Amino acid sequence: MDFMGMMKKAQAMQAKLQETQDELQRVEVQGESGGGMVRATMSGKGDLKSLAIDPSLLTPSDKEMLEDLIVAACADAKGKAEQAAAEKMQALTAGLPLPPGMKLPF
Repeated sequence: MDFMGMMKKAQAMQAKLQETQDELQRVEVQGESGGGMVRATMSGKGDLKSLAIDPSLLTPSDKEMLEDLIVAACADAKGKAEQAAAEKMQALTAGLPLPPGMKLPF
């Protein structure tokens, strides 16, 4: 059993994991709702970066609808961010003997 070799592989994996996490912070995904009238931009890690609202929605009588559209746009963006993260992690862990369902980072 090559303990030093395993340690080097673990360190390399840790460096790749950190690099992937940094990359996910720079990736931006955009979710939308209301036919594009509300757009939410998030990082690949799920941090909300910006929110754009069509001015036609800014009326007091449409308050509840606007709130629903914002939630829907954020959910859409979050789903895309999670998909981007899953793809990055899948590429990172390709070929590793991880048990089924085990995700990185732990």
